[in-house]
Amino acid sequence: MKRFRQIVAGLVLTSCVVAQAQSGSEQTTAKSTKTKSMKAKAKAPTQEEILLRQLNERFQKLDQVNSKLNDLEQKYDALQQRLTARDAELEQAHKDAAEAKQKLEATQAVIGTDGSAVTTLQSDVAGLKTASSSLSSQVQESQEETKKLENPDRIRFMGVALKPGGFLAAETVDRQRAIGGDVNTQFTGIPFAGSTAGVLSEFNASGRQSRISLLAEGKIPAAIVRGYFEADFLSAGTTSNDNQSNSYPLRLRQAWAQAALNDGWTLTGGQMWSLATEYRHGLDNNSEAVPLTIDALYNVGFTWERQYGLRVVKRLTNKFWIGASLEEPQTLNIGGHNLPTIAYQQTGNGGGLYNSTANYSFNEAPDLIAKASYETNWGHFELFGISRFFRDRVYPNGPTPTSASQPVTTSALGAYTSKADGGGIGANARVLLFAKRLEIDAHILGGNGIGRYSSAQLPDATAHPDGSLELLTGGSALGSTEWHATPRLDLYGYYGGEYTKRAWYNTGYTVTTAGPTLGQPILGGYGAPTNNVAGCYVEVLPVTSPNGGGNVASNPSNCNADNRNIQEGTFGYWFRFYRGTRGTLQQGIQYSYAERRTWQGIGDPAAGLTNSPKAIDNMWFTSLRYYLPQ
Repeated sequence: MKRFRQIVAGLVLTSCVVAQAQSGSEQTTAKSTKTKSMKAKAKAPTQEEILLRQLNERFQKLDQVNSKLNDLEQKYDALQQRLTARDAELEQAHKDAAEAKQKLEATQAVIGTDGSAVTTLQSDVAGLKTASSSLSSQVQESQEETKKLENPDRIRFMGVALKPGGFLAAETVDRQRAIGGDVNTQFTGIPFAGSTAGVLSEFNASGRQSRISLLAEGKIPAAIVRGYFEADFLSAGTTSNDNQSNSYPLRLRQAWAQAALNDGWTLTGGQMWSLATEYRHGLDNNSEAVPLTIDALYNVGFTWERQYGLRVVKRLTNKFWIGASLEEPQTLNIGGHNLPTIAYQQTGNGGGLYNSTANYSFNEAPDLIAKASYETNWGHFELFGISRFFRDRVYPNGPTPTSASQPVTTSALGAYTSKADGGGIGANARVLLFAKRLEIDAHILGGNGIGRYSSAQLPDATAHPDGSLELLTGGSALGSTEWHATPRLDLYGYYGGEYTKRAWYNTGYTVTTAGPTLGQPILGGYGAPTNNVAGCYVEVLPVTSPNGGGNVASNPSNCNADNRNIQEGTFGYWFRFYRGTRGTLQQGIQYSYAERRTWQGIGDPAAGLTNSPKAIDNMWFTSLRYYLPQ
């Protein structure tokens, strides 16, 4: 390539010399002529100039060609280097492949053709991982056990875990109208405004709601067995008072035994919350959705009992449960006025360990309760039914109603037994919102003869003129909101009501006493419109105390008002000063407004005016509690 460029350059140089010689000769010969015509040809390029310009252009193109040739040479040299390097890499790859083949043959010779050695090695590695995992779990369990030894949540005794619980309470109640009660409110006893108790307030304080409990739990191959005991001091013995030592006896709240089988069946027997009570999780004992109130009778409209029960529950899935129970029955006060002579209760027999100052009904059979429960991660829902059985002893030859004009022989001749069956249906729905910080609940129960299953304890039945029982239709409802605002603060609000329908009859007798009602028919039953309610707002003189110490307020006379409905609205809070491994210290305040309404009666017999007496009470509760660690 270089030789070629030298030849081309020589030819071009020779051409230029010849051209210049010819040009010089021509310039000498025509010098005179050119002088003469210089003016005419000054602007036109000469042939030599044209030739030089063309020659320059050719040299420029030749330089460009030389530059491209140089680039091609450089690329060719780089390609040669790359090919040389790739040949070296290929040769090294062949060597590596040969070495790998030798190693593979050696490895196969070690592990065998069936790979048994690898399988053995893998098994050994898996066993080592399992042993390591087991050892890690044992270390963690040992660490947890060490922590529990330092701060045990349960006490181990003969293979049984014992968990004590409960709280100590300092509580007060301030009522606008006195009912003569501690921190549990008898809602049917709210006095009318005109009575002595209705014009005086009451302030009471005690620690009687302090509670102790013990849960015992042991595991066997087929089940978990449990026993639970719980008690407080909200009980009054015949000598109990708070005049000096504030001595009150221990009260049994719960005492039950349980076997929770691995296949989902649970059998529980003893004294416990009724199956009709709302639960927070499934139908599990100790998960009852009890209102957060300080008032030990909770709130009007809340369905509950704590009584003997024999309960069977089946967990069908992790979201669905069904259960049934046999529970202790009792017939409350047969409500009404001017009733026939009947017997449905007896006083307690001290020899039979029943309180001789209390009445116990002649129960035919236990109450039957069935419930289904369904829950998700955002709510809990329940549907239940109650069956009840009532009976009384009727005496057709007993005394006639007050002021009757047809006297009869007062004897037990012709007595007979009457029976009646009742019950109701209820539902609970609790919705959890905002990561379960807000709980909204609705509850309803309706039926015949179910007054006993709600907080106000309205009557279950009344009696027909022939002595047969008439079960009173009624029910209860409760709405609640519970806001767990922070880990330390709970706010709550409840509104509930209970209702009993009136049931009255013509007794067949007429009034014989002188007065504006002389000759009028005598009505009996519950909520009769002829009931005398004229004295409900009239204060009467006190009477001598049964124990002989001073005078006590008496109940109004001529006040035969039968309760129609009772309502209560409540709000309050609980604030925890401390909550940890050392227990919980918390303080709360509750306010309640309760209203007692009665069926219409005769407010002024002389004028024939009707009246529906109403009683209200404003109540404030305070509490300071220390809970054992949970």
